[in-house]
Amino acid sequence: MPQVIELEIGGMTCASCASRIEKKLNRLDGVTATVNYATEKARATVPASVTAADLIAVVEKTGYSAAEPTPIPVSVVAARDPLRDRLLISVVLSLPVIVLAMVPAWQFDYWQWLSLVLASPVVVYGGWPFHRAAFVNLRHGAATMDTLVSIGTLAAFGWSLWALFLGDAGMPGMTHPFSLTGSDGDAIYLEAAAGVTTFLLAGRYLEARAKRRAGDALRALLELGAKTVTVLRDGAEREIAAADLRVGDHFLVRPGRRSPPTAWCSTVPRPST
Repeated sequence: MPQVIELEIGGMTCASCASRIEKKLNRLDGVTATVNYATEKARATVPASVTAADLIAVVEKTGYSAAEPTPIPVSVVAARDPLRDRLLISVVLSLPVIVLAMVPAWQFDYWQWLSLVLASPVVVYGGWPFHRAAFVNLRHGAATMDTLVSIGTLAAFGWSLWALFLGDAGMPGMTHPFSLTGSDGDAIYLEAAAGVTTFLLAGRYLEARAKRRAGDALRALLELGAKTVTVLRDGAEREIAAADLRVGDHFLVRPGRRSPPTAWCSTVPRPST
């Protein structure tokens, strides 16, 4: 008999990740799966021969993590957000790099080397989530938005290293005039590498915060649901746990009482006495 299995998926960074996991799961015999990027969950209808461990193995081979859902109490205080820390460090370090590149009057001797020192942690540490995701996708012959971000920032950073160490960009008194039409071959683009990384980190952090708040709100809403319910069985009223409701059960919702969180049972009016 078919059964429904839900999994929590980790490591997705865009909708194409969800689409790839969904395709991998649907290749299993008898499996019909959907993956929701917003909720980071997968729901699969599988035959009796397929277990949750089989689905988890497929997801992990695709380059992502998966686990069976566990209840999270609303009262649990969230741990320190590593993405927020990564963003704050990137903002503090990238701002001076951008300002120095855009204001030629502030470009003192060896300013370009200071920019290199400040931009390096942003590109490497701040951009690590993008580089890691790009590498994972590359191993599986796929490309996502992270691939573009990683290639773009590393290309700008790599060219800047070449210009500084092998070109004339590292010479004392070098200036980098602000121009919208392009620069010469010894120009550096550290502000582009650091700025793009920080900007996209900010977007990812805001997205993660919105998803987390939406999830907290949904969990709080579920907590408001009734824990017990009165059902009509064999012509008599019985109070049972809401989790024990079965398809086809008739339950009573009296005035002022809360309805159990179910969409499969129907309600009937209380019989007159």
